[in-house]
Amino acid sequence: MERLGFIGLGRMGQAMARRLLTAGFPLTVHNRTRSRANALIAAGAVWADTPSEVAARSDMVFTILTDEQAVEAVYRGQGGLLSTDAPGRLFIEMSTIRTATILALAEAVEQRGAHLLDAPVSGTVAPARDGQLLILVGGRASDVERARPALQVLGRRIIHLGGQGAGTTMKLALNMTMACFWGALAESLAIGRQFGLSLDAMLDVYLDSPVAPPALRSKTPTLLGETSEVAFDVAGVRKDLRSMVATAQDAGVPAAVAAAALAHFAAATAAGYGERDLAAIVEYLADVARRTARPVFTLGEP
Repeated sequence: MERLGFIGLGRMGQAMARRLLTAGFPLTVHNRTRSRANALIAAGAVWADTPSEVAARSDMVFTILTDEQAVEAVYRGQGGLLSTDAPGRLFIEMSTIRTATILALAEAVEQRGAHLLDAPVSGTVAPARDGQLLILVGGRASDVERARPALQVLGRRIIHLGGQGAGTTMKLALNMTMACFWGALAESLAIGRQFGLSLDAMLDVYLDSPVAPPALRSKTPTLLGETSEVAFDVAGVRKDLRSMVATAQDAGVPAAVAAAALAHFAAATAAGYGERDLAAIVEYLADVARRTARPVFTLGEP
């Protein structure tokens, strides 16, 4: 059984690392904030003070990090994964970042004698805990097969989409659609509410129509005020949209819809919604409409 390393212990990273540990893999962990590793260490994981120490103790290293800057620091910073040669290592980068970033990183990894898979996931914390993620992989087929025993612990399906960068590109395309849906939904619901339609009535119509994706059904209780675990926060969507829009620009693709969604999520983050679940974008736009519309309209009597 190969020795695994895991760097990045946010909500997703903790859930994924715990599954690997529970499956019996020897696991070394590192995170910028050590306290997030305490539960894993208590369960048998080994702490490493630096990413380079993780690489030295591991055959394969998983990374799932906040943004491009964090990826650069973990791989190429002082004490980073690539601060020394890493012959035979396989790095599995699962962050949501620009395709251009993963391609440049793959080249740097090869120069150190290691290999890289880009393997971002579709799914949030609950699927991560249950090993039900959809794993989107780019890289060599031989590396995918090497990683498969560990990836199968994390995901219900592993999709090898092509060479390096293919998994990352698919993740950006997939999440761009999701983010744009939520931005458009927030606008649509805000219009209805300004004219006096109730939120629960509108959601009932959405859910009984072809318009609603499965994600809306799962988020409906949150939209109606029930307290639930934050699976993917507003600031995280904003961060991912930045990578999506930048990658679209790299590809010469106009991304006006995604740019508009980015504007909504950026404004919501600035307004204090950043740590709330992405569904809070609906409440944010409704609040903006209430504060700015003059006059407030009322529909006629039924």
